[in-house]
Amino acid sequence: MSGEDDPTGAALYGFLKQSARILDTLKMERVRTILTHTYPYPHEHSRHAIIAVVVGKTFKPSYSNFSRWYIAWILVAAVYHLPSFQSMGVDMRMNLSLFLTIYLSSILFLLVFHIIFLGLWYIGFVSRVAGKRPEILTILQNCAVLSVACCVFYSHCGNRAMLRERPLDRRNSNWFSFWKKGERNTWLAKFLRMNELKDQVCSSWFAPVGSASDYPLLSKWVIYGEIACNGSCHGSSDEISPIYSLWATFIGLYIANYVVERSTGWALTHPLSVKEYEKVKKKQMKPDFLDMVPWYSGTSADLFKTVFDLLVSVTVFVGRFDMRMMQAAMTRVSDGNQQGDLLYDHFSEKEDFWFDFMADTGDGGNSSYAVARLLAKPFIRTLKDDSALTLPRGDLLIIGGDLASLEYPNPSAFTYERRLFVPFEYALQPPPWYKAEQIAVNKPDVPFGAPLKQYNGPQCFVIPGNHDWFDGLQTFMRWWVFGLDLALHGDIDVYQFKFFSELITEKVQENDSVIIITHEPNWLTDWYWNDVTGKNISHLICDYLKGRCKLRMAGDLHHYMRHSHVKSDGPVHVHHLLVNGCGGAFLHPTHVFSKFNKHNDVSYDCKAAYPSFEDSSRIALGNILKFRKKNWQFDFIGGIIYFVLVFSMFPQCELNHILQDDTFSGHIKSFLGTVWNGFIYILQHSCVSLVGAILLLIAAYSFVPPKLTRKKRAIIGVLHVSAHLAAALILMLLLEIGIEICIQHDLLATSGYHTLYQWYRSVESEHFPDPTGLRARIEQWTFGLYPACIKYLMSAFDVPEVMAVSRNNICKNGLESLSRGGAVIYYASVFLYFWVFSTPVVSLVFGSYLYICINWLHLHFDEAFSSLRIANYKSFTRFHINSDGDLEVYTLAVDKVPKEWKLDPDWDGEAKHPQELSHFRRFPSKWRAVTAHQDPVHTVKIVDHFVIGRTENNDCDTPSNGPVQ
Repeated sequence: MSGEDDPTGAALYGFLKQSARILDTLKMERVRTILTHTYPYPHEHSRHAIIAVVVGKTFKPSYSNFSRWYIAWILVAAVYHLPSFQSMGVDMRMNLSLFLTIYLSSILFLLVFHIIFLGLWYIGFVSRVAGKRPEILTILQNCAVLSVACCVFYSHCGNRAMLRERPLDRRNSNWFSFWKKGERNTWLAKFLRMNELKDQVCSSWFAPVGSASDYPLLSKWVIYGEIACNGSCHGSSDEISPIYSLWATFIGLYIANYVVERSTGWALTHPLSVKEYEKVKKKQMKPDFLDMVPWYSGTSADLFKTVFDLLVSVTVFVGRFDMRMMQAAMTRVSDGNQQGDLLYDHFSEKEDFWFDFMADTGDGGNSSYAVARLLAKPFIRTLKDDSALTLPRGDLLIIGGDLASLEYPNPSAFTYERRLFVPFEYALQPPPWYKAEQIAVNKPDVPFGAPLKQYNGPQCFVIPGNHDWFDGLQTFMRWWVFGLDLALHGDIDVYQFKFFSELITEKVQENDSVIIITHEPNWLTDWYWNDVTGKNISHLICDYLKGRCKLRMAGDLHHYMRHSHVKSDGPVHVHHLLVNGCGGAFLHPTHVFSKFNKHNDVSYDCKAAYPSFEDSSRIALGNILKFRKKNWQFDFIGGIIYFVLVFSMFPQCELNHILQDDTFSGHIKSFLGTVWNGFIYILQHSCVSLVGAILLLIAAYSFVPPKLTRKKRAIIGVLHVSAHLAAALILMLLLEIGIEICIQHDLLATSGYHTLYQWYRSVESEHFPDPTGLRARIEQWTFGLYPACIKYLMSAFDVPEVMAVSRNNICKNGLESLSRGGAVIYYASVFLYFWVFSTPVVSLVFGSYLYICINWLHLHFDEAFSSLRIANYKSFTRFHINSDGDLEVYTLAVDKVPKEWKLDPDWDGEAKHPQELSHFRRFPSKWRAVTAHQDPVHTVKIVDHFVIGRTENNDCDTPSNGPVQ
């Protein structure tokens, strides 16, 4: 069938014909000139500048501002030497030199202005409001923004002073000329002529206002614009330089804004702008939670305070002074008799009783508040076996220690306030009479003189954990403390043993059920460390309770695990072992403890683990992929360590055998051979690198957990250090090869230490003519300081050139040929680049080491997961002693903790009375998740549920409250 008879074929033919017309419009020459300026400016790279600005705005690395600018500085300093950019018409030297010149000039100008302004304030010519000194960082930031703006303008429009158009021409050349109906070209073709729009912007929008003759006082001071001439320019232009005009405009705006705010009453009558007010208001509409503690920060002063606190707390005072003795002395009355027996039985008359247990909170604000919000809810509604279940709030909350554990080991009043009290106060506001600065010594006393038995509000008992003891319980004394306290020994002392043994003998009945809560789950930790601790506790459980301990709980490990005994003919000392340390601290793995099955000669089965063993093993993979993202402060130490390891290897002068090999395999063989030779050189001749490697080996050996034999620890330590040393040597050699290639291609070491400055001076007269000799006068008036500052600033910026020139001098004449200052400059320039290259690698190697150890060898369970700073997988355990005397145990968990919170409209809309207690409110918590379906109230689930039946012939309806650590 012919095409004429086929309507589909005709349509296709028409489409192809129309496409051909479009392709004719899109000629390659037209595409090549997109956004290209019609004026003969030497730097035609406006489109590249646009791309750079867009990328710079959208790219938001999770790194500190210092590292961000630092990396940008040294990379830009290296990029402008590359020939590929120059061949594309992107010569960055002019922009770099222009930026540095304007930046330095702006700083000097603004500093002089501020000095003059402060002088006027001092003699009383301006308002006293102006006495506040400006921030240096603000001045530097403003100068940087101003300089970038001038450079972007130069990239787009150059420095030529635009001739003002005639009124008719100006009226006809505007945006709307692109949309004239008379134009026959397609819309796409108009878009491709965007360079015309750029000409309009440069000539109309940013053109200087007037000329030099319009400003006679400035006629001899302006920096003149480009003039169409080659070589030396004669005469002077009457046009003001556009870059100078732009710079003067920004400087004038800064000065005007500063003077208006400081010299008038504006600052007093307008303390905040509308934008700032909205920003502050928005900030008040969400909580200010602290982030998870960075354990691998590498720069925290707490690291040094840790060592001191450990020495004082463990070495000096343990066994000599005990804060509990002071507390015991404080609870004696004048006749020497003790006040009571430290037993709280005010819940004994309840027919059923609800209470909660949590431990290890105070790490990140999001995680701690997520748990506190659930604890504060009057009811938690969730599903169990596809059926709705409502669990009322506990009358009692027992916290199993480490309240601000992740500021370990540096607990303080500030730590407790920001990391513990603030999240919990947001979840359940304190009563009106609460005063944070007061410490209640006699805990049973409640406001208004009512006895504790009549107080129907939620109560809290707290057990000091090992982290809380590092301050000698100085902050902990504000709390109601009841139970077994292991302090720093991992066991109860003789005083506690005597108290609880007498309690069991005199008051605990034969058929009573006892719950014991300690801070540390030594049944798991002893199994893991091949150790035996808590002998006094075991003696108390096995020889005094004799099977009446139905449940033993602990925190310290930040996961949830429950083990139940396996029925056998032998005696069962503890029926259930439960660990729940998911109160707000970072996550600990569960798969490391998957093989635990026996304690005190009794076999146990793991009935529940949260997260599951599979999820725990999968999470550990994050050490490879996320270690640096989570612990970017570790770069500070890691980069220095790697540089010390290869310090003696710089420079590598003989690299031709690698570069001149014919095959790829030959390149690799020569490269690896050079790395091996570098390792041998370190062992035989190096001093600094060898000492660094030995110290690192000692640290790596000490880092390996002591549960292994010395031989295995040595093997792991050697392999660990070898990986770091090999990586450092490879990075060193790659850096040296890169420098050598640039030198061989005349990209570096071509003009000495001041390459950029010399190039700028050679083109300065062409692009920034100075017919009046203004620059010469400034140099004379500043005694040569002005050009010298620019010269050395450009030299400091051009790190690759400085490094390459110094390297050539060392390779030709030896290190002795450099002065001490020259050697310092060389190694400093090398360190600046090597640090950037090494920091991702050292994090990758160390993170891989942690992953291998935790998943293959089951080592470093604490170090491998603290590095991940995981705020998710949080839980607490809710208990119910029903009227039948059975103990129902529910563990509620939240898989994902929200990161963003907002004011809860239900809380905000609920009527509040000044004297109303917050636990009576229907919505007691202030904040809710920004995304409603991610709120813990809606995502909470039951991860474990079991029932401990009442002991037969029990004389009491409610099991007695057992001792708590």
